[in-house]
Amino acid sequence: MCQPSRRSQWSAEKLIAKTSAGFEIVADSLLGTSYWFLTQMAIRQITIIGTGLIGGSFGLALKRRRFPGRIVGCDRAPVLKQARDKGAIDEGHANPADAVRGSQLVLLAAPVGAIVELIGRLGPALPPKTLLTDVGSTKAQVLARATATFGKDVGRRYLAGHPMAGKEQSGLEGADPDLFQGAVWFVTPAPGQKIFEGASGEFLEWVEAIGAGVASMEAEAHDQLCAWISHLPQMISTALAAALVDEYGEDAPLLETGGRALREMTRISASPYSLWRDVALTNKKNIRNALLKLEQRLAHIRENLDTRELAVEFERAHHLRKASSRRRRDTEKDQ
Repeated sequence: MCQPSRRSQWSAEKLIAKTSAGFEIVADSLLGTSYWFLTQMAIRQITIIGTGLIGGSFGLALKRRRFPGRIVGCDRAPVLKQARDKGAIDEGHANPADAVRGSQLVLLAAPVGAIVELIGRLGPALPPKTLLTDVGSTKAQVLARATATFGKDVGRRYLAGHPMAGKEQSGLEGADPDLFQGAVWFVTPAPGQKIFEGASGEFLEWVEAIGAGVASMEAEAHDQLCAWISHLPQMISTALAAALVDEYGEDAPLLETGGRALREMTRISASPYSLWRDVALTNKKNIRNALLKLEQRLAHIRENLDTRELAVEFERAHHLRKASSRRRRDTEKDQ
Protein backbone atom coordinates (compact mmCIF):
# COMPACT_ATOMS: atom_id res chain seq x y z
CA MET A 1 0.00 0.00 0.00
CA CYS A 2 1.23 3.48 -0.77
CA GLN A 3 2.50 5.84 1.88
CA PRO A 4 0.82 9.24 1.39
CA SER A 5 3.40 10.91 3.63
CA ARG A 6 6.00 10.26 0.90
CA ARG A 7 4.07 12.43 -1.51
CA SER A 8 7.14 14.01 -3.04
CA GLN A 9 7.99 10.63 -4.55
CA TRP A 10 4.64 10.29 -6.28
CA SER A 11 5.23 12.95 -8.92
CA ALA A 12 7.80 13.75 -11.51
CA GLU A 13 7.32 17.50 -11.13
CA LYS A 14 6.22 19.83 -8.35
CA LEU A 15 5.65 23.57 -8.39
CA ILE A 16 4.70 25.69 -5.38
CA ALA A 17 4.11 29.38 -6.01
CA LYS A 18 3.11 31.94 -3.39
CA THR A 19 0.55 34.36 -4.81
CA SER A 20 -0.08 37.95 -3.85
CA ALA A 21 -3.40 36.88 -2.32
CA GLY A 22 -1.47 34.94 0.29
CA PHE A 23 -2.10 31.33 -0.67
CA GLU A 24 0.00 28.61 -2.19
CA ILE A 25 -0.67 27.09 -5.57
CA VAL A 26 0.56 23.53 -5.59
CA ALA A 27 0.68 21.93 -9.02
CA ASP A 28 1.88 18.37 -9.34
CA SER A 29 2.34 16.35 -12.48
CA LEU A 30 1.60 12.64 -12.49
CA LEU A 31 4.01 12.11 -15.37
CA GLY A 32 6.06 9.07 -14.58
CA THR A 33 3.59 7.77 -12.01
CA SER A 34 2.82 4.18 -12.90
CA TYR A 35 -0.66 2.79 -13.33
CA TRP A 36 0.43 0.01 -10.98
CA PHE A 37 1.07 2.62 -8.30
CA LEU A 38 -2.35 4.14 -8.71
CA THR A 39 -4.00 0.76 -8.30
CA GLN A 40 -2.24 0.37 -4.94
CA MET A 41 -3.86 3.49 -3.50
CA ALA A 42 -5.85 2.97 -0.29
CA ILE A 43 -8.95 4.75 -1.59
CA ARG A 44 -10.80 1.85 -3.19
CA GLN A 45 -14.33 3.24 -3.02
CA ILE A 46 -15.56 6.81 -3.24
CA THR A 47 -19.06 8.02 -2.39
CA ILE A 48 -20.32 11.19 -4.07
CA ILE A 49 -23.31 12.67 -2.28
CA GLY A 50 -24.97 14.86 -4.87
CA THR A 51 -24.43 13.72 -8.45
CA GLY A 52 -25.22 17.03 -10.12
CA LEU A 53 -22.85 19.23 -12.09
CA ILE A 54 -19.84 19.06 -9.75
CA GLY A 55 -20.42 15.60 -8.30
CA GLY A 56 -21.24 14.10 -11.68
CA SER A 57 -18.25 15.77 -13.31
CA PHE A 58 -15.97 14.45 -10.55
CA GLY A 59 -17.20 10.92 -11.14
CA LEU A 60 -16.77 11.21 -14.90
CA ALA A 61 -13.29 12.70 -14.48
CA LEU A 62 -12.21 9.86 -12.18
CA LYS A 63 -13.48 7.31 -14.67
CA ARG A 64 -11.57 8.97 -17.50
CA ARG A 65 -8.39 8.84 -15.36
CA ARG A 66 -9.03 5.14 -14.73
CA PHE A 67 -9.78 5.25 -11.05
CA PRO A 68 -9.50 1.54 -10.22
CA GLY A 69 -12.11 1.40 -7.46
CA ARG A 70 -15.87 1.83 -7.26
CA ILE A 71 -17.77 5.10 -7.32
CA VAL A 72 -21.05 5.20 -5.41
CA GLY A 73 -23.57 7.98 -5.90
CA CYS A 74 -26.22 9.34 -3.56
CA ASP A 75 -29.11 11.37 -4.91
CA ARG A 76 -32.74 11.03 -5.93
CA ALA A 77 -33.54 7.79 -7.76
CA PRO A 78 -34.07 9.37 -11.23
CA VAL A 79 -30.78 11.28 -10.96
CA LEU A 80 -28.93 8.13 -9.90
CA LYS A 81 -30.27 6.24 -12.91
CA GLN A 82 -29.09 9.03 -15.18
CA ALA A 83 -25.69 9.09 -13.46
CA ARG A 84 -25.26 5.34 -13.97
CA ASP A 85 -26.34 5.58 -17.59
CA LYS A 86 -23.87 8.41 -18.15
CA GLY A 87 -21.06 6.43 -16.52
CA ALA A 88 -20.44 8.82 -13.62
CA ILE A 89 -21.09 6.17 -10.93
CA ASP A 90 -21.07 2.40 -10.58
CA GLU A 91 -23.99 2.16 -8.17
CA GLY A 92 -26.33 4.48 -6.35
CA HIS A 93 -28.33 4.78 -3.14
CA ALA A 94 -30.93 7.34 -2.16
CA ASN A 95 -30.08 6.98 1.54
CA PRO A 96 -26.75 8.62 2.48
CA ALA A 97 -26.14 6.08 5.26
CA ASP A 98 -26.29 3.27 2.70
CA ALA A 99 -24.23 5.17 0.14
CA VAL A 100 -21.23 5.75 2.44
CA ARG A 101 -20.96 2.13 3.59
CA GLY A 102 -17.56 0.71 2.64
CA SER A 103 -16.14 3.96 1.25
CA GLN A 104 -12.76 5.38 2.22
CA LEU A 105 -13.68 8.82 0.83
CA VAL A 106 -17.01 10.65 0.95
CA LEU A 107 -17.40 13.79 -1.18
CA LEU A 108 -20.26 16.15 -0.27
CA ALA A 109 -21.29 17.81 -3.54
CA ALA A 110 -24.33 19.72 -2.38
CA PRO A 111 -25.29 23.33 -1.54
CA VAL A 112 -23.45 24.72 1.48
CA GLY A 113 -26.44 24.46 3.82
CA ALA A 114 -26.88 20.80 2.98
CA ILE A 115 -23.14 20.19 3.42
CA VAL A 116 -23.22 21.67 6.92
CA GLU A 117 -26.22 19.48 7.81
CA LEU A 118 -24.68 16.33 6.33
CA ILE A 119 -21.43 16.78 8.26
CA GLY A 120 -23.32 16.68 11.54
CA ARG A 121 -25.53 13.79 10.44
CA LEU A 122 -22.99 11.53 8.72
CA GLY A 123 -19.73 12.46 10.42
CA PRO A 124 -20.18 10.70 13.78
CA ALA A 125 -21.23 7.45 12.09
CA LEU A 126 -18.33 7.23 9.62
CA PRO A 127 -15.41 4.89 10.36
CA PRO A 128 -12.36 6.73 11.77
CA LYS A 129 -10.32 6.10 8.62
CA THR A 130 -12.95 7.46 6.23
CA LEU A 131 -12.16 10.95 4.93
CA LEU A 132 -15.06 13.36 4.53
CA THR A 133 -14.60 16.28 2.15
CA ASP A 134 -16.77 18.79 0.30
CA VAL A 135 -16.97 21.16 -2.66
CA GLY A 136 -18.88 24.01 -1.04
CA SER A 137 -18.41 27.58 -2.26
CA THR A 138 -17.87 28.96 1.25
CA LYS A 139 -15.67 27.41 3.87
CA ALA A 140 -15.76 29.11 7.29
CA GLN A 141 -19.11 27.68 8.41
CA VAL A 142 -18.33 24.31 6.83
CA LEU A 143 -15.01 23.99 8.67
CA ALA A 144 -16.63 25.19 11.91
CA ARG A 145 -19.24 22.41 11.70
CA ALA A 146 -16.57 19.83 10.87
CA THR A 147 -14.52 20.95 13.87
CA ALA A 148 -17.55 20.75 16.14
CA THR A 149 -18.31 17.26 14.81
CA PHE A 150 -14.84 15.70 14.83
CA GLY A 151 -13.12 17.73 17.53
CA LYS A 152 -9.37 17.19 17.80
CA ASP A 153 -9.55 14.56 15.03
CA VAL A 154 -10.86 17.03 12.42
CA GLY A 155 -7.47 17.19 10.69
CA ARG A 156 -7.50 13.45 10.02
CA ARG A 157 -11.19 13.07 9.22
CA TYR A 158 -12.20 16.16 7.25
CA LEU A 159 -10.78 18.20 4.38
CA ALA A 160 -12.68 21.35 3.43
CA GLY A 161 -12.48 21.99 -0.31
CA HIS A 162 -13.83 24.14 -3.12
CA PRO A 163 -13.12 23.58 -6.81
CA MET A 164 -13.29 26.84 -8.77
CA ALA A 165 -15.15 25.20 -11.62
CA GLY A 166 -18.72 25.33 -12.76
CA LYS A 167 -21.23 26.36 -15.38
CA GLU A 168 -24.39 28.39 -15.46
CA GLN A 169 -26.11 25.09 -16.28
CA SER A 170 -26.83 23.10 -13.14
CA GLY A 171 -27.53 19.41 -12.78
CA LEU A 172 -26.07 16.24 -14.20
CA GLU A 173 -26.98 17.31 -17.74
CA GLY A 174 -24.02 19.70 -17.67
CA ALA A 175 -21.55 17.24 -16.13
CA ASP A 176 -18.23 17.16 -17.98
CA PRO A 177 -15.13 15.05 -17.29
CA ASP A 178 -12.97 18.03 -18.33
CA LEU A 179 -14.69 20.50 -16.00
CA PHE A 180 -11.71 20.65 -13.62
CA GLN A 181 -9.00 21.00 -16.26
CA GLY A 182 -6.89 24.02 -15.35
CA ALA A 183 -9.12 24.91 -12.40
CA VAL A 184 -7.96 25.76 -8.89
CA TRP A 185 -9.19 23.39 -6.17
CA PHE A 186 -9.08 25.32 -2.91
CA VAL A 187 -8.52 23.49 0.36
CA THR A 188 -8.87 25.23 3.72
CA PRO A 189 -7.13 23.03 6.29
CA ALA A 190 -7.87 22.92 9.99
CA PRO A 191 -5.03 24.34 12.13
CA GLY A 192 -2.04 22.01 11.94
CA GLN A 193 -3.64 19.74 9.35
CA LYS A 194 -1.17 18.01 7.04
CA ILE A 195 -3.20 17.89 3.87
CA PHE A 196 -0.70 15.86 1.85
CA GLU A 197 -0.58 12.98 4.31
CA GLY A 198 -2.97 10.10 4.82
CA ALA A 199 -6.23 9.84 2.93
CA SER A 200 -6.29 13.56 2.14
CA GLY A 201 -2.95 13.24 0.37
CA GLU A 202 -4.30 10.42 -1.79
CA PHE A 203 -7.46 12.37 -2.53
CA LEU A 204 -5.46 15.42 -3.63
CA GLU A 205 -3.42 13.24 -5.97
CA TRP A 206 -6.67 12.39 -7.71
CA VAL A 207 -7.69 16.05 -7.74
CA GLU A 208 -4.46 16.80 -9.60
CA ALA A 209 -4.89 13.77 -11.84
CA ILE A 210 -8.20 15.15 -13.13
CA GLY A 211 -6.50 18.41 -14.10
CA ALA A 212 -6.93 20.74 -11.13
CA GLY A 213 -4.25 22.57 -9.16
CA VAL A 214 -4.43 22.59 -5.38
CA ALA A 215 -4.40 25.91 -3.52
CA SER A 216 -4.31 26.03 0.28
CA MET A 217 -5.44 28.93 2.45
CA GLU A 218 -7.33 29.67 5.66
CA ALA A 219 -11.12 29.37 5.53
CA GLU A 220 -11.78 33.04 6.39
CA ALA A 221 -9.30 34.24 3.76
CA HIS A 222 -10.91 31.91 1.20
CA ASP A 223 -14.36 33.35 1.85
CA GLN A 224 -13.09 36.93 1.59
CA LEU A 225 -11.25 36.18 -1.66
CA CYS A 226 -14.14 34.26 -3.23
CA ALA A 227 -16.54 37.08 -2.37
CA TRP A 228 -14.53 39.14 -4.87
CA ILE A 229 -13.53 36.64 -7.54
CA SER A 230 -16.64 34.44 -7.61
CA HIS A 231 -19.61 35.71 -5.64
CA LEU A 232 -19.42 39.37 -6.69
CA PRO A 233 -19.25 38.53 -10.43
CA GLN A 234 -22.41 36.44 -9.99
CA MET A 235 -24.24 39.32 -8.30
CA ILE A 236 -23.08 41.75 -11.01
CA SER A 237 -24.31 39.45 -13.76
CA THR A 238 -27.62 38.90 -11.99
CA ALA A 239 -28.15 42.62 -11.38
CA LEU A 240 -27.28 43.57 -14.97
CA ALA A 241 -29.62 40.95 -16.46
CA ALA A 242 -32.46 41.93 -14.13
CA ALA A 243 -31.96 45.64 -14.92
CA LEU A 244 -32.07 44.93 -18.66
CA VAL A 245 -35.32 42.99 -18.26
CA ASP A 246 -36.81 45.88 -16.28
CA GLU A 247 -35.65 48.44 -18.84
CA TYR A 248 -36.57 46.64 -22.08
CA GLY A 249 -38.87 43.76 -21.17
CA GLU A 250 -38.45 40.01 -21.19
CA ASP A 251 -38.84 39.55 -24.93
CA ALA A 252 -36.44 42.21 -26.23
CA PRO A 253 -33.68 40.62 -28.39
CA LEU A 254 -30.91 42.16 -26.31
CA LEU A 255 -28.45 39.26 -26.36
CA GLU A 256 -28.81 38.94 -30.11
CA THR A 257 -28.09 42.62 -30.70
CA GLY A 258 -25.78 43.42 -27.80
CA GLY A 259 -22.73 41.57 -28.99
CA ARG A 260 -20.23 39.31 -27.30
CA ALA A 261 -19.54 41.55 -24.31
CA LEU A 262 -23.16 41.51 -23.17
CA ARG A 263 -23.48 37.77 -23.68
CA GLU A 264 -20.33 37.12 -21.64
CA MET A 265 -21.34 39.45 -18.83
CA THR A 266 -24.82 37.96 -18.49
CA ARG A 267 -23.98 34.29 -19.10
CA ILE A 268 -23.88 33.33 -15.42
CA SER A 269 -27.08 35.24 -14.69
CA ALA A 270 -28.74 31.97 -15.72
CA SER A 271 -27.31 30.29 -12.62
CA PRO A 272 -29.97 28.90 -10.26
CA TYR A 273 -30.91 30.81 -7.11
CA SER A 274 -31.05 27.49 -5.23
CA LEU A 275 -27.26 27.27 -5.54
CA TRP A 276 -26.47 30.88 -4.66
CA ARG A 277 -28.90 31.24 -1.76
CA ASP A 278 -26.62 29.37 0.63
CA VAL A 279 -23.53 31.17 -0.69
CA ALA A 280 -25.13 34.52 0.12
CA LEU A 281 -26.31 33.37 3.55
CA THR A 282 -22.94 31.93 4.60
CA ASN A 283 -20.75 34.71 3.18
CA LYS A 284 -23.04 37.69 3.66
CA LYS A 285 -20.52 40.00 5.35
CA ASN A 286 -17.82 39.56 2.69
CA ILE A 287 -20.26 39.86 -0.23
CA ARG A 288 -21.80 42.99 1.27
CA ASN A 289 -18.38 44.55 1.67
CA ALA A 290 -17.42 43.75 -1.93
CA LEU A 291 -20.73 45.11 -3.24
CA LEU A 292 -20.31 48.31 -1.24
CA LYS A 293 -16.82 48.94 -2.62
CA LEU A 294 -18.01 48.25 -6.16
CA GLU A 295 -20.96 50.60 -5.68
CA GLN A 296 -18.50 53.31 -4.59
CA ARG A 297 -16.39 52.65 -7.67
CA LEU A 298 -19.39 52.84 -9.97
CA ALA A 299 -20.51 56.07 -8.31
CA HIS A 300 -17.03 57.52 -8.90
CA ILE A 301 -17.23 56.57 -12.57
CA ARG A 302 -20.74 58.02 -12.86
CA GLU A 303 -19.56 61.32 -11.44
CA ASN A 304 -16.54 61.47 -13.74
CA LEU A 305 -17.87 60.51 -17.16
CA ASP A 306 -16.60 63.83 -18.54
CA THR A 307 -13.28 64.11 -16.67
CA ARG A 308 -9.78 62.65 -16.88
CA GLU A 309 -10.69 60.40 -13.94
CA LEU A 310 -12.52 58.08 -16.33
CA ALA A 311 -9.29 57.47 -18.23
CA VAL A 312 -7.53 56.77 -14.93
CA GLU A 313 -10.12 54.10 -14.13
CA PHE A 314 -9.61 52.45 -17.52
CA GLU A 315 -5.83 52.50 -17.06
CA ARG A 316 -6.08 50.95 -13.62
CA ALA A 317 -8.46 48.26 -14.86
CA HIS A 318 -6.02 47.29 -17.62
CA HIS A 319 -3.47 46.23 -14.98
CA LEU A 320 -5.59 43.19 -14.06
CA ARG A 321 -5.26 41.46 -17.41
CA LYS A 322 -1.75 42.73 -18.07
CA ALA A 323 -0.53 41.09 -14.86
CA SER A 324 -2.32 37.86 -15.74
CA SER A 325 -0.74 37.80 -19.21
CA ARG A 326 2.69 38.42 -17.71
CA ARG A 327 2.31 35.54 -15.24
CA ARG A 328 1.18 33.26 -18.04
CA ARG A 329 4.22 34.12 -20.15
CA ASP A 330 6.55 33.55 -17.19
CA THR A 331 4.96 30.16 -16.57
CA GLU A 332 5.38 29.16 -20.21
CA LYS A 333 9.08 30.15 -20.09
CA ASP A 334 9.64 27.94 -17.03
CA GLN A 335 8.09 24.88 -18.65
